[in-house]
Amino acid sequence: MLQPRPAFGWNDFVPPRVGLREQRRGTIKMRASAATKLPSETGRSEGHGSWADRLAGFTRLCEERAAEADETCHLDPAVTRALHEMGILAEPLPENRDGGGLLGAPHWPRLHEALRSLGAADLSIGRLFEGHCNAIDLLQRYGTSAQLDSLASSVRRGAMTGVWGADGKDPLCIERSKGGWILRGGKILASGADFLSRPLVTANSEAGQRIVLLELQGEEARVDLSRWTPQGMRSSATGSIDLSGITIPDENLIGEPGDFMRQPYFSGGSWRFCAVHLGAIERLVDLYLSQLRARQRGEDPYQLQRVAICLAAARTAASWTRAAARHLALKADDAQGCVALSNLTRGVTERAALDVMDTIQRGIGLASFMRPDPIERISRDLRTYLRQPVPDLAMADAARFALTASVPVHELWNADEN
Repeated sequence: MLQPRPAFGWNDFVPPRVGLREQRRGTIKMRASAATKLPSETGRSEGHGSWADRLAGFTRLCEERAAEADETCHLDPAVTRALHEMGILAEPLPENRDGGGLLGAPHWPRLHEALRSLGAADLSIGRLFEGHCNAIDLLQRYGTSAQLDSLASSVRRGAMTGVWGADGKDPLCIERSKGGWILRGGKILASGADFLSRPLVTANSEAGQRIVLLELQGEEARVDLSRWTPQGMRSSATGSIDLSGITIPDENLIGEPGDFMRQPYFSGGSWRFCAVHLGAIERLVDLYLSQLRARQRGEDPYQLQRVAICLAAARTAASWTRAAARHLALKADDAQGCVALSNLTRGVTERAALDVMDTIQRGIGLASFMRPDPIERISRDLRTYLRQPVPDLAMADAARFALTASVPVHELWNADEN
């Protein structure tokens, strides 16, 4: 059986063991992130080299610590520290905010590669970083310069942001109060619920759905992780959070009512989590190939067929995620086309992932369901992360776009190839 890759660096830091029982005691206090411990601001960490070098070093660390994070249902403190110290959190900030401009349209290949790499290392980290990018993108797009300055300052001190949009039985709303607004209700399925300190949340108001920037550092946040008991994505710290009673000033309202779901960015941005899925797909194929080599089964005709199936699926997903990323970055004025292409990319990537996992599990056999084989963990994480909202509706909308188009199929998205 292929053993997990050897450790890479950061071995001088031994994280405390945090048991599953301790993590799931219902309401807990928001743990202080690195931001609360770092008085000074830092942007990109030039001391760790170029972005490519820093990303490679960080993904090695994530891969090294992924199994333990899955076991404890808790992000390793070395990983959360490295997010800040290696400049990973600051890279999506605009360059004029001491970031790397990772979200700028010309840099879509770098963003695609970052999400892909993090997905290959640890899907929970990939999920959190994708949400971090989504939040910064929303603030750049709809927020004011002062609002972006505020979030950028927090990120440079180590804060992580994200987007919490799912409502439960008590949907989040905002009501006018003296000097600002008061929150009522909470959020469910909030990734990083006990870790994020500057999240964006959606909230209902009399004027419609609003985007709200929160400041949770130092708050007695009521977080409940007890119901997060999935097969995979265990270390994503996903849970519910009761935000009732928190007050915010006017300057924490981002954009105008309805901005959150404005197209093409709401649906068109789904290529980002598909790129995270892609990284895990490719990692599974690499592990499969390594095991076949180790067992000297590479010339088995049935295994050769399975390898070909996996390679074709992975390459297909890569082509679609890159195409969707490129089209949104360079042809956002084609709103319907961007949305349709990203919706199709969701379906294609999901199908590729399911085909790869099923094929590898048949090829490896029972060992692929046994710990500590990384195929077992990554497959659990990927199957869980694939469950995105309304997959059938997304595919139906993409089909409707093609049916109502006035051009041949080969011209629907040809602009992204020119």
